[in-house]
Amino acid sequence: MAAEGSTKAVVTALIANLGIAVSKFVAAAITGSASMLAEGVHSVADSTNQALLLVGAKRARRAPSPLHPFGYARERYIYAFLVAIILFTLGGLYALYESYQKITHPHELTSPLIAVGVLVIAMALEGYALRTAVGEANKVRGGRSWVAFVRRSRSPELPVILLEDAGALLGLVFALLGVGLTVLTGNGVFDGIATGCIGVLLVSIAITLATEIKSLLIGESALPEEVSAVHTALLSTPGVDRIIHLRTMHLGPEELLVAAKIAVSASDNGASIAATIDDAEARLRQALPTAKVVYLEPDIDRHPAPGLPA
Repeated sequence: MAAEGSTKAVVTALIANLGIAVSKFVAAAITGSASMLAEGVHSVADSTNQALLLVGAKRARRAPSPLHPFGYARERYIYAFLVAIILFTLGGLYALYESYQKITHPHELTSPLIAVGVLVIAMALEGYALRTAVGEANKVRGGRSWVAFVRRSRSPELPVILLEDAGALLGLVFALLGVGLTVLTGNGVFDGIATGCIGVLLVSIAITLATEIKSLLIGESALPEEVSAVHTALLSTPGVDRIIHLRTMHLGPEELLVAAKIAVSASDNGASIAATIDDAEARLRQALPTAKVVYLEPDIDRHPAPGLPA
């Protein structure tokens, strides 16, 4: 369900941004607005990013191979990281370059009403895309704040789309202010300042995304509530005395690796230990369906002294 919601949000944003990009470039050509041109490049970057997210989601569904026995789910993280790089370079740095050019060589806008009209329409479309992303995110974020959702989500698509759409909407506000102030004062520097604000905004979002997705690429553990579910499932299994140690890692957004050493009685024979392991694994998979790869190692509970590794 989470993957379906992510795809819906990505496709909605892609369709909206393709139409917005064309209208922005037409308006930029007519008006000569640097902020409008920066917004056009921003929409192209966003459209490219959304296409990359869809490609990553498709490639991640490939079956495991001898070379990649754990599958390809992490490709979703790789493509999301590429999104951050594109947003930083094509969106943010280009906007900052245009801002410098406009501030050092300001000029008046022609047909500013066209720019205003395009910006208002773009804001409506971006608002719809953001509303769709928020609706899909609300289905999975639970009681977490938006900041916590972006930082703790193991699925990259929704946080990326949320930040991109929110940034696009705020960037349009900057562009509208820049065009408006340029028209009111006749000073093209305001258009350049607005373009600079758009550039700083995009660079900030790109750095935030890159930081969070880098952590996912390195390998993040299960969420605290998932770890709690693992503990509950294993400790509820007859024959499991305690969990000596537990390690978890997300192989992908919906694929979790669980490795645990569990304490069993020294008097248990091989058959009973094997039955305990099978029961514990079944309980774990039922409690946490995302636990796709499970390794349980039985050991005698020696109750190590505090401070010593198990």
